[in-house]
Amino acid sequence: MAYKSVNPNNGKTLKTFEEISDAQLEKKLAAAHACFQTWKNTGYKERAAIVAKAAKLMHAHVDDFAKLATLEMGKRIDEARGEVKFSGDILQYYAKNAEKFLAPEKLNPEHGEAHMESSPIGVIFCVEPWNFPYYQLARVAGPHLMAGNVLVVKHSSNVPQCAIAFEKLLMDAGAPQGLYTNLLISHEQANRVIDDPRVKGVALTGSVAAGRSVAARAGQILKPSSMELGGSDAFIVLDDADLDKTIPWAVWGRMYNQGQTCCASKRFIVLDSIADKFIEKFQAALALQQPGDPMDEKTTKGPMSQEVALTDLLKQVDGAVEHGAKLLMGGKRIDRPGSFMETTILTDIAPDNPAFRAEFFGPVALFFRVKDEAAAIALANDSDFGLGGSVFTKNTARGKRVASQVVTGMMFINNIDWADAELPFGGVKDSGYGRELGDMGIQQFVNKKLVRVNSVDAPA
Repeated sequence: MAYKSVNPNNGKTLKTFEEISDAQLEKKLAAAHACFQTWKNTGYKERAAIVAKAAKLMHAHVDDFAKLATLEMGKRIDEARGEVKFSGDILQYYAKNAEKFLAPEKLNPEHGEAHMESSPIGVIFCVEPWNFPYYQLARVAGPHLMAGNVLVVKHSSNVPQCAIAFEKLLMDAGAPQGLYTNLLISHEQANRVIDDPRVKGVALTGSVAAGRSVAARAGQILKPSSMELGGSDAFIVLDDADLDKTIPWAVWGRMYNQGQTCCASKRFIVLDSIADKFIEKFQAALALQQPGDPMDEKTTKGPMSQEVALTDLLKQVDGAVEHGAKLLMGGKRIDRPGSFMETTILTDIAPDNPAFRAEFFGPVALFFRVKDEAAAIALANDSDFGLGGSVFTKNTARGKRVASQVVTGMMFINNIDWADAELPFGGVKDSGYGRELGDMGIQQFVNKKLVRVNSVDAPA
């Protein structure tokens, strides 16, 4: 399997990269293992100098990084710039806060004294997806490098240039050889990396199928792992919602990154008394989006990331309709070069329709009417996923009440603003386990060691 960079705006191949050989892989793993022996003893100040320099370089070269993402996976250029800036913010956040997050924690036993201390565990293998080609890397690199671990990373095969650019970023920031290594490897080679005794942990962001496979393999040899998988987030609209503020969030929540986001709003659950007004305004707002070159700042609708992503989603929509769903708008390919799909709304989705439990990874919104707040909560929870979700209401207390009852890793009230390095990111159920970002994100792959001092005689 070659790593192929294809521009989804026109279908043209930009570059291809061959997988590395087994001998090259061994050399890179050996370098990572050797680097850890030194890096684990490097002070926070020295680690932070490199990670903060990488953040500074990202912020200084936003356009260069952004244009590469737009070329490789079709992200609209303004969204790509936002991703690059946020990725730099994440690196800076951990450079600043890691020492505080991992400081010894004093405990208060009944006798003597005790504390918990944190130490890195070694080489971490990260498997990352294409939809946020820098953000996904920054949110593992920032915390785990600052914690004293080293990383070997398999990025998605359709964004190899972004993967190489991020590795170069760390090298340009002064990282020692082996600290952060991009691996152009096959799935079979990836399995060998998981099995390698020098690798001490595995982090994956991807599909449920990939998560089950990788988690099972890591678990069989007792290696810690974190899994950030798919989602089918509920966007709950209560009867007192301010639609002038809700509709823009509904459009952004479904269409940001062309809907190719794990925590995108995918199921719009609206109380019946406000449903007609909501769907009328939502459909009108979505219809304003016009396809165009994602490199053009005026473009409001870009392509999907790959041709296969488009064709798979079209089949999924057709299957939903065959099982009784109604197509309110869209549902077809846009007649122009590139992998463009019409913005789509599906309604009347019965529980026995495969679409009811599926994740639609693209510009497809599922619309549901419910009679009351309790029904909205029940429907939101009737999902195999539990990543994020949101609720819109003028009554904040009511919003908090609903948020507390939805079984998910994240809930947002009158917003879907997850882009803050301080906020832990992750889910439950088929959306995976573990958390990234925030204080929790740096704790995933560290040894939490208890140290106790107590001058007492041993029991008789």
